Amino acid sequence: MEEPDFWDKPEIAQEKGKQLKSLKDDVETYAGLKSSYEDIETLLTMGYEENDADLIPEIAEELTQFEAAFENIRIKTLLSGEYDREDAIVSLHAGAGGTESCDWTSMLFRMYQRYAQNNGFSVEVLDSLDGEEAGIKSITFEVRGENAYGYLKSEKGVHRLVRISPFNAAGKRQTSFASCDVVPDIDKDIDIEIDTDDLRIDTYRSSGAGGQHINKTSSAIRITHIPTGIVVQCQNERSQFQNKDKAMQMLKAKLYLLQEEENAKKAADIRGEVTDIGWGNQIRSYVLQPYTMVKDHRTGEETGNTDAALDGKIEPFINAYLKWQSKASAGK
Repeated sequence: MEEPDFWDKPEIAQEKGKQLKSLKDDVETYAGLKSSYEDIETLLTMGYEENDADLIPEIAEELTQFEAAFENIRIKTLLSGEYDREDAIVSLHAGAGGTESCDWTSMLFRMYQRYAQNNGFSVEVLDSLDGEEAGIKSITFEVRGENAYGYLKSEKGVHRLVRISPFNAAGKRQTSFASCDVVPDIDKDIDIEIDTDDLRIDTYRSSGAGGQHINKTSSAIRITHIPTGIVVQCQNERSQFQNKDKAMQMLKAKLYLLQEEENAKKAADIRGEVTDIGWGNQIRSYVLQPYTMVKDHRTGEETGNTDAALDGKIEPFINAYLKWQSKASAGK
């Protein structure tokens, strides 16, 4: 039997390889669930037959693990969007609140780093700008892994923090905002034309730590698409040409999505509305004083364990969003 000819094409072979690995992982997960279910049945039978109450903690632990694994694979079935399988490009921008908001942006970046680490994703910073006194004013990073965009699309919107600011000498409670934008990293050759007259390309010196070229040459690139106002930046590559190529790829992906939104009216599914970074537009609030609570205003999902959420344990919010989105799409 002859091998399929798509293996001669690296991009297609890579995509098919990802799909094959995903299917294998699903089969292994199902086999594990089946085995776990049978183990629980066996333990229950033993407990009843021997009237052994000592088995109850073991059964409870097995059941908890089974329910968690079952929920994960159930949530995965909701990732049926056109771009859900792709890597994600995430951009964070500090909003109203000055230095406090810049610090809040750095806290969000840490949260997503921890989330990625906990779920086997990798993170690469594409561009960043430090705050004037502390924190991060803006940062764009890529999260690579299976269904990264499918999960992280839930984070698109304005995030609100309420706490006693460490930057406020009076020790008063302060509210800060940061916006999060998430788009899929469409690595295929996007068929979209861009008029060079519509572009403004600026070069600047990279601001982060790195190799010898950092801060010595203007290798970072900022591209502005004048008709739409879309701005993309890249500074992590080793040369100006590589940064320009990556920035153009990001721009094409954003313009492609914009075109899809206009043609198929997919705005709610792909990027959502672009809103001001301030009061009334937040999707989630993180309250650290006078009480502790993280609440998603779209789904109603909330937790009092703010430390866990800020440490990257945001799966409950992501899962609740996917369920909410699925019901909304079904018209329920």
